[in-house]
Amino acid sequence: MEKRKLGKSNLEVSALGLGCMGMSFSFGPPKDKPEMISLIRKSVELGITFFDTAEVYGPFTNEELVGEALAPVRDQVVIATKFGFDLGGRDHRPGAAAVNSKPEHIREAVEGSLKRLRIETIDLLYQHRVDPNVPIEDVAGTVKSLIQEGKVKHFGLSEAGVQTIRRAHAVQPVTALQSEYSLWWREPEAEIIPTLEELGIGFVPFSPLGKGFLTGKISDATQFDKTDFRNTVPRFSPENRKANRALVDLIGKFAQKKKATPAQIALAWLLAQKPWMAPIPGTTKLSRLEENIGALSIRLSSADIHEIDSAASTVEVRGARYPEALQKLVDR
Repeated sequence: MEKRKLGKSNLEVSALGLGCMGMSFSFGPPKDKPEMISLIRKSVELGITFFDTAEVYGPFTNEELVGEALAPVRDQVVIATKFGFDLGGRDHRPGAAAVNSKPEHIREAVEGSLKRLRIETIDLLYQHRVDPNVPIEDVAGTVKSLIQEGKVKHFGLSEAGVQTIRRAHAVQPVTALQSEYSLWWREPEAEIIPTLEELGIGFVPFSPLGKGFLTGKISDATQFDKTDFRNTVPRFSPENRKANRALVDLIGKFAQKKKATPAQIALAWLLAQKPWMAPIPGTTKLSRLEENIGALSIRLSSADIHEIDSAASTVEVRGARYPEALQKLVDR
């Protein structure tokens, strides 16, 4: 498995990571725990060393799953988790919990994550969403102290805007930004990616397959489980899915030429953007894990990238990528 360094940091990870959220949270009911432990351990055998979780996934159960699965190979892997939500309430649907990045809350969250993950140090700790009520300098300063204490190795941000990134980075160097980026969400190209390049910060794209849509396996007729949060996402309304199939069809045509799957082309396109990007597609199936890893053997030339970009630019993707409650949490 190809390795990549996140920005100018010395944090080296597999070129593809594994997003573990969907194993416990968000995409329908939690999956069978022994099966998911087996899948995580198989991914390590296949060369994946970069695993993404968060305390809010479950809440808490996803960190417990990841901790148990990776305990036997702790020294071989990089574990990333996140703080930043107030989990005192009972409603833990995506976006329901309030943000909370008060310094004392960050410390509480880190102690909980360390226990659940069965580790002594968190390799990469992200602020899950920017808290408008807490200066980012206070957040970065708290993580800086946690790094000095040996509880955290690297600081990350998620869905943060350019000014927040700059302010945080001035207090404690940011190793990585995690935000959505894919062939159907390209907004980071305008300001975020140039800023990361300038500052030497790595990029960890989540939802690199458009929450499953870019695999080509979801149609306007697909019925999601009632607990699947895609039911609330405007981009996934049946009429928008029908319109957005045009993008998947274009990727599919290109994939046929390359004797690859649409998912593999979508991931290969991302991997070709910058050498300091490490996407984290999530899956709960071994066949999909193997398919995703297959993207690493696809080399896209600059002409290929131009062809994909030109074709994609003819399609206007319809629908917001978040319901309104979640959209409010994206920093500008």
